[in-house]
Amino acid sequence: MSSPEHEIDELRVRLDRWSLAYHRDDKPLASDAEYDRELRRLRELETAHPHLILPTSPTQRVGDKPLDQFISVRHKVPMLSLDNAFSGDDLEAFEERNANKLGSSILTFCCEPKLDGVAMSLLYEHGAFVTAATRGDGTTGEDITHNARTMETVPLRLQGGDYPTMLEVRGEVVIPRAAFQRMNEKQASVGEPIFQNPRNAAAGSLRQLDPRITANRPLVFMAYSVGYVEGGSLPGSHSETLSYLNRIGFKTSKLTEVVDGWQAAEAFVERILEQRDEIEVDIDGVVIKVNDLEQQSALGFVSRAPRWAIARKFPAQEEVTTLFGVDFQVGRTGAITPVARLQPVFVGGVTVSNATLHNADEIARLDVRIGDQVIVRRAGDVIPQIVKALDDRREGELPKVTFPDQCPDCSAVLTRDLGEAAIRCENSLACPAQQKAALEHFVSRKAMDIDGVGEKLLHQLFDQGLVSDIADLYGLTVEQLAALDRMGHKSAVKAIEAIESSKTTELPRFLYALGIREVGEATARALATHFVDLEMIMTASPESLEEVNDVGPVVASHIHRFFAKDMNRELVGRLIGAGIVWSLPEGQVALKALLAGQTWVVTGKLETMSRDEAGAAIRWLGGQTASSVSKKTDVLLAGPGAGSKLSKAESLGVRVIDENDFMRLLAEAEQ
Repeated sequence: MSSPEHEIDELRVRLDRWSLAYHRDDKPLASDAEYDRELRRLRELETAHPHLILPTSPTQRVGDKPLDQFISVRHKVPMLSLDNAFSGDDLEAFEERNANKLGSSILTFCCEPKLDGVAMSLLYEHGAFVTAATRGDGTTGEDITHNARTMETVPLRLQGGDYPTMLEVRGEVVIPRAAFQRMNEKQASVGEPIFQNPRNAAAGSLRQLDPRITANRPLVFMAYSVGYVEGGSLPGSHSETLSYLNRIGFKTSKLTEVVDGWQAAEAFVERILEQRDEIEVDIDGVVIKVNDLEQQSALGFVSRAPRWAIARKFPAQEEVTTLFGVDFQVGRTGAITPVARLQPVFVGGVTVSNATLHNADEIARLDVRIGDQVIVRRAGDVIPQIVKALDDRREGELPKVTFPDQCPDCSAVLTRDLGEAAIRCENSLACPAQQKAALEHFVSRKAMDIDGVGEKLLHQLFDQGLVSDIADLYGLTVEQLAALDRMGHKSAVKAIEAIESSKTTELPRFLYALGIREVGEATARALATHFVDLEMIMTASPESLEEVNDVGPVVASHIHRFFAKDMNRELVGRLIGAGIVWSLPEGQVALKALLAGQTWVVTGKLETMSRDEAGAAIRWLGGQTASSVSKKTDVLLAGPGAGSKLSKAESLGVRVIDENDFMRLLAEAEQ
């Protein structure tokens, strides 16, 4: 058995190596859970043997040293990290320690989700943005002002006038899950490496020397505290400070709650854990802070963390397991997706036995082998994925993962278009996997929304030869369905009624349901708004299609090629012949010219409607909506808290209207 000194030395070396790879190189060598376990073990040993504690130990360090390429910035107030709690017992002990120190029996806490991103501080002088810096080692960070300035959620000037002469705002830079998925899909479509997770993508984006690259990344800054303050005062509690930060222009968490006592704090943790998959950004716990700022000041700090705050950690979303094999699945558009078969592992609150490997390029990048130990990640509703093969643990020669050259479902030769990452089976008419996937997509909620016709029923129908494509669904009878296994007459009637009901739909839904490559809901809606008529879309040239908002050359090519194929035009004809119809919203034809050719941007908080509802109204009037202000923007609809979009619109001479003006426009349109 090794001595405590020897084990401590080994742990320090291992954790330093992992930390350097993660924080400096953005290349994790261990999972989050594995790192936390080893760090806790080291802290236990050092507590038992305090004479062995060194200032250079990972337990005494916050983050890592800044990169050499950036100018160093010394924080006026250190940006310390937090101690962790892993149970309700840990929270009880946390409250007891602080309550005893303050002479109280129960404490009031402010609880907020712990964002899984990259810490950043922003310095404002007289309300104007001056400097941005990373956490770095807690004392000295990296100057990333040029990158922070490109982020829409970083106010260039604070709202209102009740702010101190100098104010340092701290928060987390994150990438929302949906935006991260879109970003990776775009990366994969052009053959570029995909990002491992939103946190690493955010870190890499902030470290770009070229701010134009950062500007193209969907970064979001969410404020969570104030650091240095000079020439002014702030509210007396943390919760009021968060409200104040929101008022002066910062995005903050909407899930913050003030509670009394550790039990109420733990109940909040449990509620947030249940909502974890529904929250727009990755979180890995809840931060619990003594709410009263005077009490915070009285409690003070230990060497690396505040006494008045603690991070209640969730179960890890990354774990280490073993890769047993790889299956290759055929998708709706013929794309072949490799799916890893894993030794089951509990991660992100569920047991995971399969994970995506994305494509052939990703397999090559990971250099993953059958039998490897791998890091698997699950975040929210995102499909679990392998983010790292731990090749330093590989023993001997393990077999490489080889991509097939024939379709695993129909044996057709696979092809790969120039500039694309996906390898595809082009045998769509005779490939059972593609036909089944097309049926599932067509009946889905966001497409034709045929309730009661699910995957199992569709597979039965296909396997028994009752349907071979989406148009066949509209020729089914109650008798045919009732004869299937586990259906029955009542279920058959409901399914046929749902199929019949789907015949009355909307043009955007119909376009999306056809399953055209890279035509999602937004693109389908843009096509329908621009062309109005299906036949115009089917006969449009690639150049005409590119005139549609957010339709580029690649998407235009996919749309044009789809409708150029006789079999697809015949399929559409059969669907229309089966009775599928749609109509324009009342008044659409007459009103289309009102905002035709105009591009609008909606920003700030609206009182009478949401921004999505305002966007829908603009499109109803024939206009187009965009997410950012540019020279192509015609009108900015600005509510309170408009921030940088308003400033940019004013600098470009874009027309700006408020909500009252917009409501008058809508009223005129309805007359």
